[in-house]
Amino acid sequence: MFASGSPPNLEEDSQKTGATGSLQNVKKFNNQDFDHLRALCLRQGLLFEDATFPAHISSIGLNLLPGDQLQQIKWKRPIELQINPHLIMDGVSRFDIMQGEIGDCWMLAALGSLTMQKQFLQNVLPKDQGFQGNYAGIFHFRFWQYGDWVDVVIDDRLPFLNGRYLSVHPRTSNEFWPSLLEKAYAKLQGSYQNLHGGYLSDALVDFTGGVQMEFSLKRPPPDLEEILKAAGKSQCLVGCSTSGQMRRNMELRNGIVQGHAYTVTGAVKLRYKNGWKHIIRIWNPWGHGEWKGPWSDDSPQWDHVEPKYREELLRNKDDGEFWMSCENFQEQFSWVCICNTSPTFLDFGDQHRTTWSVDRHINLWSPALAAGNGYFPAGTVSRNLQYFFQVPDFDSKNYNVVISLMQKHAEDTPHAKNLKIGFLITTGSSQVLKQGFSPIRDVTSCFILNPGTYAVIPATTEGQEFEFLLRIFVKNQDFNENSDSSASTVLPMDVPRENLDSSYKAVFLKYAKQGSAIDASQLQELLNKVLLQDEMTGLGGRFSFDSCRGILALMDLNSNGQLTMQEFGTLWRKITKYMDIFSKEDRNHSGYLDVSEMKSAIQRAGLAASEQLLQLMALRYGDTTRRIGFCDFVCCMLRFETMTYAFENLADGGSQIVMTAMEVRMLRLSSPSRSKVGPLSMLAGE
Repeated sequence: MFASGSPPNLEEDSQKTGATGSLQNVKKFNNQDFDHLRALCLRQGLLFEDATFPAHISSIGLNLLPGDQLQQIKWKRPIELQINPHLIMDGVSRFDIMQGEIGDCWMLAALGSLTMQKQFLQNVLPKDQGFQGNYAGIFHFRFWQYGDWVDVVIDDRLPFLNGRYLSVHPRTSNEFWPSLLEKAYAKLQGSYQNLHGGYLSDALVDFTGGVQMEFSLKRPPPDLEEILKAAGKSQCLVGCSTSGQMRRNMELRNGIVQGHAYTVTGAVKLRYKNGWKHIIRIWNPWGHGEWKGPWSDDSPQWDHVEPKYREELLRNKDDGEFWMSCENFQEQFSWVCICNTSPTFLDFGDQHRTTWSVDRHINLWSPALAAGNGYFPAGTVSRNLQYFFQVPDFDSKNYNVVISLMQKHAEDTPHAKNLKIGFLITTGSSQVLKQGFSPIRDVTSCFILNPGTYAVIPATTEGQEFEFLLRIFVKNQDFNENSDSSASTVLPMDVPRENLDSSYKAVFLKYAKQGSAIDASQLQELLNKVLLQDEMTGLGGRFSFDSCRGILALMDLNSNGQLTMQEFGTLWRKITKYMDIFSKEDRNHSGYLDVSEMKSAIQRAGLAASEQLLQLMALRYGDTTRRIGFCDFVCCMLRFETMTYAFENLADGGSQIVMTAMEVRMLRLSSPSRSKVGPLSMLAGE
């Protein structure tokens, strides 16, 4: 159940420079082909039975349970448990998960975070399967292993003990994706027993193929708060853990479980009494059991929060999710772990456009090449494997290099004991800059290095050879606004929707023809080409030139008919927020919101609208059936939010709003047509 033991500083290496796993070229675990096996079962009219991970004690593990209980294990398929089973119902959510008897909170905490980042979830959970249509008792899931994506095939027989799930069980009785995904991960690890205790950091990497870093909350770096903010903006997976491995599963009086892993699901800064308060939202993989201190579900602190924010943030249910202050977070938890495909969580403070490149090496470390039991005396460094990298010459204000070393176990011993591994960084004069050795699978460290050429030397303190994967991430400044990512660049050329906020500078530079500002026509081209790639957002029409003029007028603080990069950044953050809200409220994926969905969307945005105003919005921005497409939704919400804050500022804390003629004219000028007067008409753009 433990999530973290010691902070990782390093990772593993191998000899294939630049080799990388691909979702277009997935390796077949145990050489099992899902499509071939399912087709064979359908032709023969049989349900699949996996001989490589059978419904047998060997798949459970001999030491997970006492012998008499192992003999009582029963295996059942979902079709034996439910009349109408489903793989997924109403989308995938962390609230679908409830931990079973197995101590795999470390994996489930990572899985809870995975459900919140759809760009990663779709890689792990293929859509070409279910209990309807081509059901044959066979399913498959994908995990990243040492540089490759691996497709793991399973049958759907699940273990039960005394009529209860031994493994994770879904909160909804006929939804089975959590149990089946856990079984596939157990197969990858060798048995369910091998899930009983592990590292949160390992699971985060296995679900993403990314790079992870752990940060101590007892000895936090001075910039931890900035790192966490950047992690939220760049859609990272984030988890945390408590200490007390000898007291695992012990629940304290305050509700926090010792030796346990949790998911970090949100963070917000809100007005509280006469100031501001930073609070963090955390989820327990048990599916119940919550913090009982300040900012918990029934705590009096919520009485001092504005009702609209309290309604939006507070979910008063025993579902394992709770809020707590940042101070209590650091007191109660020991480690926080952040993971993404590149170290975007280290990009805070950079004012220029940057990307991360990565070099990958797979090789075998041999004790014959080393001296001094892993530590190199003078003159022996040159005899060991060295991997060179170049730090570019540009002014980076923070971390610009990440080294990740991962030790690879033999395929027949995936749960073997970890060696104590680490690495050295040297300059051209062979002077050692950094070193560190830890008995964990994945050792990662970040550095601020001056421009120049460096070498990384993987090593172990034990006289034993090991295969490793070494990844060297280097931050680069991208001077060419139109250049595509090179082969070694981690960030994809087509920026996924979830990452739009962190990449607004790249988008701006691509469409700002003079490099300093964009006008309405450039904004129109940008919005239609970048935002409407998504099938759902593209259903409700496109951004017109007039609507882009109206948007520009709202955001153009200089009133010069153009948006600077800073103004565009503000607009981009608002639009990405609206995209997320629209996606969540468009539950039937129609590409439109009806009036009730629009009301819910407004509330989710932290605003409020009367029924009269809702009807006016639907009339002004909706189609003939008063459904509002994404483009019109963005225009409406931008105007509504701007008007709301404008009137709040004009009220200046009082109950009566007094406006000068000039203020009325300025508000009216933010609307493309001006045939009516009055607040409702201005909001609707009439």
